Amino acid sequence: MKERIDQIKKNIEPLRQEIINHRVYAAIHNLHHLHTFMQYHVFAVWDFMSLLKSLQNNLTCTSTPWFPRGSAETRYLINEIVTGEESDLDQFGNRKSHFELYLEAMSQCGASTLQIEDFITTLKETNSFSTAFTTTEVHEKVRDFINFTFKIVKSSQVHLQSAVFTFGREDLIPQMFLSIVNDLHTQIPENKLSIFKYYLERHIQIDGEHHSKLALEMTARLCGSNELFWQEAEQAIIESLQHRIELWDGVYRQLSS
Repeated sequence: MKERIDQIKKNIEPLRQEIINHRVYAAIHNLHHLHTFMQYHVFAVWDFMSLLKSLQNNLTCTSTPWFPRGSAETRYLINEIVTGEESDLDQFGNRKSHFELYLEAMSQCGASTLQIEDFITTLKETNSFSTAFTTTEVHEKVRDFINFTFKIVKSSQVHLQSAVFTFGREDLIPQMFLSIVNDLHTQIPENKLSIFKYYLERHIQIDGEHHSKLALEMTARLCGSNELFWQEAEQAIIESLQHRIELWDGVYRQLSS
């Protein structure tokens, strides 16, 4: 299984490098640019949490009456990741999800949270992505990004969900965010960025040192010795990375306009 993981890493490396070195980071020169970036990126943060919870729902029993479901090893792996993502510590020791922490970071630096909050409210009320997208005027590239993720979610194929989660999110985020941290910390006042910097540093620490290893093991266990699962997983990973590139392309065009 390690050989298959290594092969996927090799095959997707050009796409990973394109994301890690995307020109969008260098285009963030001031606070206004950061606002634009965060107002796009917050949808990916929410989308990530949704994929995470879909995995937990499919790999563990989250309803009553309770029955053992799946492997105890995969239950442990996903529950460990969920704990860190859904109830981490902020810089003051308070429990909150990474999504809630991101919203606080947006508020601190002056980025509007209105669109993402209206989107979530509308989605709750209507249970319709189409209505929520249209009502809140979500950008086309954000729609495409979310629609791909929820296509994977609705497939209920856990090997695809885990693969996209691992290689399209957890295994990618540390280097991607590190690029932003290094570029921004000398350019924007500390009192506007402290929560955002904490959020990024926390992701780098937890995802890079702990969650990525758990997610890789989870994906390897779910694909197992099934060659078709490995092939399907790699294709889904490639598509997810392409959608991330397109999302960043959309942000870059907005920053450049």
